[in-house]
Amino acid sequence: MSLVESDENTPLLRGDITSGGDADRSRWRSIRVMYFTMFLSSVGFTIVITSIWPYLKKVDENADASFLGWVVAAYSLGQMVASPLFGLWSNHRPRREPLVCSIFINVSANIYYAYVYLPPSHKEIHMLLARTFVGIGAGNVAVVRSYVAGATSLKERTSAMANMSACQALGFILGPALQAVLSFIGESGFSVKAIQLQVNMYTAPALLAACFGIINILLVILVLREHCVDDHGNHIRAINYTSEEQVDVAPEVEGDIDQIAVFTSNVLFFVILFIFAVFETISTPLSMDMFAWTRKEAVLYNGIILAAIGFESILIFLVVKVVSARSPLLLGGLILIFAGFFILLPWGNQYPKIQWAAIENNTTPEIRLAHTPPSNASLEPTGCPSEQTWCLFTPVIHLAQYIASDILIGVGYPTCNVMSYTLYSKIIGPKPQGVYMGWLTASGSGARTLGPVFVSHVYTILGPRWAFSVICGIVLAAVVLLSAMYKRLIAFSIRHGRIEDESHD
Repeated sequence: MSLVESDENTPLLRGDITSGGDADRSRWRSIRVMYFTMFLSSVGFTIVITSIWPYLKKVDENADASFLGWVVAAYSLGQMVASPLFGLWSNHRPRREPLVCSIFINVSANIYYAYVYLPPSHKEIHMLLARTFVGIGAGNVAVVRSYVAGATSLKERTSAMANMSACQALGFILGPALQAVLSFIGESGFSVKAIQLQVNMYTAPALLAACFGIINILLVILVLREHCVDDHGNHIRAINYTSEEQVDVAPEVEGDIDQIAVFTSNVLFFVILFIFAVFETISTPLSMDMFAWTRKEAVLYNGIILAAIGFESILIFLVVKVVSARSPLLLGGLILIFAGFFILLPWGNQYPKIQWAAIENNTTPEIRLAHTPPSNASLEPTGCPSEQTWCLFTPVIHLAQYIASDILIGVGYPTCNVMSYTLYSKIIGPKPQGVYMGWLTASGSGARTLGPVFVSHVYTILGPRWAFSVICGIVLAAVVLLSAMYKRLIAFSIRHGRIEDESHD
């Protein structure tokens, strides 16, 4: 039994299904749970992203931007290791199992993150470990995307992937917005002595993310059911199928997956995630250095900016759904990202405010971005630390440049993100997608591991001019690769002549 021809226009929170009965209704309820899982996963990550740097400075006054790179990268490193394993697990067992396990790890890790101030020493290492375990829990993204890819027909898939990316963007909006609101708790906050918990602007977001995770576990247990359909929307029985409905067993699919197209998609996705990881990692240190913002101001203002980018992303996803899956959209997104980083290059003769080192009796310079007493935040030093020698000769990046760059990247990144996932799922076609999606997620996680480490070291030592110039070069290389491999990035069914090519010009 096939689905209606207009399924490609499936709205965000419902499916226009006019056939299939209970199986279709259950299928779309389960897909919505996956949307919500992606939403909560996004919230759980972005709700702390703008406060990691000031929190790190609070628990370890000697930490620098280079260690920040490792803390941010730890999340993605954990996700990179866990994604293929969860994907393999989901190929052979009901997806409820890896989902519940991963979300439980995520909840536990967020609680751990809220307590990193408690150990008497090596607090920065505890923060690193907490973020690693949060990343391991986030390895379920591969399971979520493989489920939706397998539970939608070829015509539904672009819309479903855009819907899921839109939910991810909603989380991207709500996370920084919640962090901005919670920043009013302040650095001191209040204490719950019974459990030795200090609730402040740094720990409250992680605790809220843990609460979201508990809600997510309940939804997965109570609502999610296994469903799988072929490219035409016919219900088939997957290896891990657990529905009580009697359906046809999936026939053996003839034809091989284009491994070159798979490899190319992974490389492009790596570049896209690498670039955005650089952007989200450097935004807080860059704004504090260039605009002389305090820790609280950086958390608040960057939270507002990231929330605005997320709202912008929602509009982009809606446009992508209308335009459909065309590789030129991926090319256009990369060009916009290039323009965004090119604008960030420092120009002119005006220089940033310098945060000079305080000279003490032992003649050892100490950066004034060190510990600031919470009782008198007005004394917090601001500006570009003099130990970053490039601050003395690199022109300032103006707020207008920063915002213009945010707008361009806010259009380019979501376009590239949704097109990458959509094209990848279509290239794989009716084959089991769990492991393939796991490798794609691992590719993205590898990018989000290397990106923060790269930019934190290059930015700290050489400054924004070198960091953003290298990024521009990487984007240009991705544009060349996409142009060379454009004709191979087509759906499995189109490649094997089962469906006519209507969307790949």
